Amino acid sequence: MTRSTETRTRRTRSQEDHVANTITINDDSFKQEVLDSDKPVLVDFWATWCGPCKMVAPVLDEIAGEHADKLTVAKLDIDQNPGAARDFQVMSIPTMILFQGGKAVKTIVGAKGKAALLQDLADVL
Repeated sequence: MTRSTETRTRRTRSQEDHVANTITINDDSFKQEVLDSDKPVLVDFWATWCGPCKMVAPVLDEIAGEHADKLTVAKLDIDQNPGAARDFQVMSIPTMILFQGGKAVKTIVGAKGKAALLQDLADVL
């Protein structure tokens, strides 16, 4: 295996790992997975073409894995599911909205590092 092939393989595995702890939702499953959830849900509104969204994905996956007992992290592609993004007035991405008890309780706009996101989520963690 050449160095570039090895690097490409490592990146591919790494990118696959970043969705392992999160759930993927859509407009149809939003109510059941988010609004009806017994625990808080952080919804990441993102798109495949969004560079900052790709940067925050591994951070969200880490948080999802480390705090799975207290928090669900869900990803919603706004291009494929414009309904929820419209309903919650998502104007730019990445936007993360924390839902608790079926209600949006906090909105986080922009890509942030792990420490900043954990601070924003401290109330539920």
